[in-house]
Formats: sequence, structure tokens, C-alpha cells
Amino acid sequence: MYLLAYPQRPVVKTKPIELIHYDKLPAGANAMVAVMSYSGFDIEDATVMNKASLDRGYGRCFVYRNQKCVLRSYSKFNNIKDRIMGPIVSAEPPYKPIAKHSCLDLDGIAAPGEVVSNRSVMVNKSSPVVSNIDDTSLPNVGGRAAMDSTAYKDCPVTYRGIEDVVIEKVMITSNSEESFLIKLLLRQMRRPEVGDKFSSRHGQKGVIGLIVPQEDLPFNVDGICPDMVMNPHGFPSRMTVGKLKELVAGKSALIAGTLHDGTVFGGTTIDEISEIMLKYGFNYNGTEVLTSGITGEPLSAYIYFGPIYYQKLKHMVLDKIHGRSRGPRAVLTRQPTEGRARDGGLRLGEMERDCLIGHGV
Repeated sequence: MYLLAYPQRPVVKTKPIELIHYDKLPAGANAMVAVMSYSGFDIEDATVMNKASLDRGYGRCFVYRNQKCVLRSYSKFNNIKDRIMGPIVSAEPPYKPIAKHSCLDLDGIAAPGEVVSNRSVMVNKSSPVVSNIDDTSLPNVGGRAAMDSTAYKDCPVTYRGIEDVVIEKVMITSNSEESFLIKLLLRQMRRPEVGDKFSSRHGQKGVIGLIVPQEDLPFNVDGICPDMVMNPHGFPSRMTVGKLKELVAGKSALIAGTLHDGTVFGGTTIDEISEIMLKYGFNYNGTEVLTSGITGEPLSAYIYFGPIYYQKLKHMVLDKIHGRSRGPRAVLTRQPTEGRARDGGLRLGEMERDCLIGHGV
């Protein structure tokens, strides 16, 4: 589950938005967008983000994930059960739990509020290793041998992830098979980073290509810097004129202190928007003169500059990043396993081979 930390209602709304109550439970925020080319990191729908905006909380979200542990009972083996052991404590003073058991409580389950890092144990579970269960050669009543040893092996529930998580809640209950069930809710706060995906309401999706300090971004006569810079080459072929209309309508709405209706074939007209812009001393089509934050000189073109509602998508680089040097291999082929979940290898095709040869490998 994904929750946005600082959601906002759109400045330019539509009738369907009111019908589905999207303005009551939004999934994005209004960003000041400059439609211009800035550096080479905004080509092919990538966007340039303002670092100060991200520091203030733009696009920040919470990710919630479930982790569960089932304690089974083996009734045909003399009712032996899985068990939970307490944390392993160091042999020397101050007798603290070892590093990977540091978040465990005395009952062997991670306590709510604990910060869990990669490979840390959340539930210290042990399962029985049963031997000599069905040996009929040994003398016994009924021809079945008694269990002569029950050893336990460690089967802990560990956290695997790059960034730390916080234990939000712990629930101890039973399932339909009357097995002991432990559920943990994990919480992680994420701020946008290079590779995270955003989208406007017009299908103009794109990833963050560069995060720039605010002092290097262009600014207008009031000293306002854009939260996001979008490349203008995304408009001609897609013909998303509604996005430009949203920019101008949103700008006039902020100036007048109201909300505009952007419903297709209705709502606030371009003429009404232009009149508001002219009334408050702005250019009627939403363009402004911006000054370069690097050189301090005015940019040699009028720039479309105004608010556009951007939605944060669930496609984040932290969930997709993958790489390995050595790792597990398949038994049959002795080649690396496949897939990120199984710590698999990356394919090196003929084109990748050509790149390596071109660099002198």
C-alpha cells in the first residue's frame, strides 16, 4: 500500500473528479512547472526536479508491506510444533542481543517502532528436524518406533531490502487451520529520487532525470523557481493541448484565489482565463520571462510557467534496482538463476558485448 505524505487537491478540477471524490482522496500535488529544455537530462519525457521542493516534502510517500510467519503443528509426529526463541545474547558484558537480533523483543518477535535493516531477524522461528519416525525395524508396540531425537533448526523471518523499515504493527492470531499466525506491518518513508515515476492527468508520464539545487534553476520576477522542468518536445506529437490549458487555468486560479473547472467541452473558457491574467498584470497566455540561475541573465525566450497537477506513481527505482556479481546458480544448467526476487543474474546479449568490446574489454 502506498500513501502520499502531503497530498493536494487539484487547482483545475473536472466534473468526474467531483463524482468519484478524487479531490477528497488525491494521489498527487500541484507543481510549478516550467516548459523548457534544461540540461540534457530532460529528454525522452524525463523531468528535472527542484531539490528544495523535495526537501519540503513534494512527492514524499509511505510504503506499507506485510510480512507473515506461520507456526505449524505436526500432529502425526507426536504433536511437535514450530517454536519462537528469544534473541541470542552476546557472551560478554553488557549482554546485549547480537546485531541481527537487535530489533527483537524478549518473546522473539520484533517490537512495534523498531527500525529494521537488511538481513535483520523479525521473528526468531525454529522448526523441528524429525528423525527415525517410521522405522518399523525397531521393537515397539504397534510396530512403530518412537521418536528418538527432536532437534530444531533456525528458520527466522528476515527483512530483505536496501533501505531500513519501521515495524508499524504486530498482530498475533490464528488462521483457518488453527495454526499460530504472526503478521507484521512494515512502514518505509521514501522521498523522490532519480528514476522515480510521475505523471500528469493527461498521460504525460516520465521519470526524474536530474535533481537540481534551487539556486541553479531559473526564476521569474517574483523570485519563484519551478518545482519541475518539462521538455517541450513532449507536446507536438502527443497533442496534449489540455495540459497547456491546465497550466494557464491553474495560474489564473492561483492569482484570483479560486478553483477552475476544466471539464472538456465546458467549464472555464480560455477567454475568461485570459481576462483574469490581464486583470492582474500577467501575460494572457501564461508565459513569463525567466532569469537563468547559473548565468544571472534573462532567458532568450518566453517560458510557459505555471501549476500542473502531477501524480506520483508506484513505479519507484528502489523496488526495481538490481545487480549482482556472484550469486545462486541453477542446478541443471549451472547458469545464474533468473529474476530479481531470486537474486538472479543479468543477461549480457550481443549488443552489451559490443559495448564492452568498444570500451576495450
